[in-house]
Amino acid sequence: MNILTNKSTLAAKGLTGILLQSILVIIAITISNTVASQENNEYIIDRVVAVVGNSIVLESDIQNQYLNYRDQGAIRGSASDIKCRIIEEILFQKLMVAQAEVDSIVVSDVQVEADLDRRLSGFIQQFGSQEKMEEFYGKSLIEIKKELHKIVHEQMLAQQVQSGIVSNVDVTPSEIRSFFKSIPNDSIPQITTEYVIAEIVKNPPISIEEKLRVKEELVSIRKRILDGSSFSTLAIMYSQDPGSASKGGELGFYGRGQLYPEFEAVAFKLKEGEISNVLETEAGYHIIQMIERKGDYVNVRHILLAPKVSPEDLQLAKQQLDSVAMLINSDSITFIDAVARFSEGENINNGGLIINPYTMSTTFEAEQLDPQVSFTIEKMEVGQISNPVPMKTEDNKDAFRILFLKDKTVPHKANLIDDYTKIREWALQNKQMETMQEWIEDKAKDTYVKIIDEYKTCNFDNNWGYND
Repeated sequence: MNILTNKSTLAAKGLTGILLQSILVIIAITISNTVASQENNEYIIDRVVAVVGNSIVLESDIQNQYLNYRDQGAIRGSASDIKCRIIEEILFQKLMVAQAEVDSIVVSDVQVEADLDRRLSGFIQQFGSQEKMEEFYGKSLIEIKKELHKIVHEQMLAQQVQSGIVSNVDVTPSEIRSFFKSIPNDSIPQITTEYVIAEIVKNPPISIEEKLRVKEELVSIRKRILDGSSFSTLAIMYSQDPGSASKGGELGFYGRGQLYPEFEAVAFKLKEGEISNVLETEAGYHIIQMIERKGDYVNVRHILLAPKVSPEDLQLAKQQLDSVAMLINSDSITFIDAVARFSEGENINNGGLIINPYTMSTTFEAEQLDPQVSFTIEKMEVGQISNPVPMKTEDNKDAFRILFLKDKTVPHKANLIDDYTKIREWALQNKQMETMQEWIEDKAKDTYVKIIDEYKTCNFDNNWGYND
């Protein structure tokens, strides 16, 4: 993730996993289809195996996905069963694309390009560089984007349709209880250890002298660029944004509302090739170079330099938290009151509770915890507070905090008393799935669906109402 991404973007989650084909899986499948076919010596004569509305499904679509699953060791079951599952996933997406046409849902080329750039940026990071990815697949980035454009466009349409279908689905308490009672006793899930943790944060101030030093350094870098030095090269050398420095500071396409407001205000005013003056955001100081603008999306390079907290100020913050910890441990103040009086974290209004970015709840499974937090709380008892421990804030600044282990569950079989929130989510997902299945059955009746005889024997989860 890029350091500039708006915090609200972290909260954007997929719906329920009903649509099983993720963008990155599709990317891997699409750009590896030639490699997979050649390396596995499994050449096929392509043919149409299904039609949904105005869209066709090719044998190669199924075969390429099957080979990719197999190469990743994700095969569970017979080849025929896996291919039946794959074709149903494709039929599902094609049906939603057909519905998007009926509903006049539009996804622009600019939106697709922006999404592709962001997704491929993450994919390139996995390889280490664009050149390594291109070498691996034997295709240029332009060729890869061209092949993926239609696929990503269809999935973005499908995601909008799916979101509309399940957006108003909810569950009542009685439905939650009924759902849980319907689970056979020997199939009730085992809940792993979960933690609820709160914190008191102390953010040491950054001195004016340090801010001036960093700003002057960035002014000097900007002058070197204006004198002819490469922006990309200097970004690699000096930028402190871990998400973009290795790519010469390039961010990829972002739309309005996805970056820091101060950053956007400058970026959207730049002309192609133009370099901004130094600007300040929560992350630090930046200079920006415009690469390209497409409507309400921009692709820019930037160099970030972040002022640092002095060791003296960090030590002072630690000492202040030591004093707060003594007050709490001596029962002179409650932890909740200490949060309200002393914490400088953004969660002071909820008692200092740390929010799980994966689930947006206050509970964490062990593997979801920051390693430093995990190391600290594993030695603690419920109700205990830690000594001050170092941390990084969301904008990557040094700080200290006290951790409070508010609750810790032991592994157990799920029950309605202790795990109501989790069971509610399961019940909601189940109801959303049922809603989608009803929608598929209803829409398949009004949509032309044709499947060749070979795949009609599949044990599909949904009734596709074939048109013979």
